[in-house]
Amino acid sequence: MPRSIKASDVKKVVFVCEAGIGSSLMSVNALKKKLRKAGVTDVNVVHSATATLPEDTEFAICHKGILKSVRDKAPDAVVVGFSLFFNDPVFDEIVKAFVEGTEITGIE
Repeated sequence: MPRSIKASDVKKVVFVCEAGIGSSLMSVNALKKKLRKAGVTDVNVVHSATATLPEDTEFAICHKGILKSVRDKAPDAVVVGFSLFFNDPVFDEIVKAFVEGTEITGIE
């Protein structure tokens, strides 16, 4: 069964990538901008390489290609995967969940 977390309980979104540079960093900034534009100001978006991801991470976003690695590193986290670094619909779904205070469900 997929894990979920209430958006209002999330104070930190960890955007995870393999190396910590490049396209994913631009995606982090795009997500921050979307959240600010939607009026979501109480959520911190941070960037982390898989190797340095804290085990106590509660909510993470990553490319679907590294889902297993992220789950292995933070087994209790709700992890949402995306396919496209830019304009993937999952980013808008996450922002909507924060705005509406609904559940965010991870991908199994």
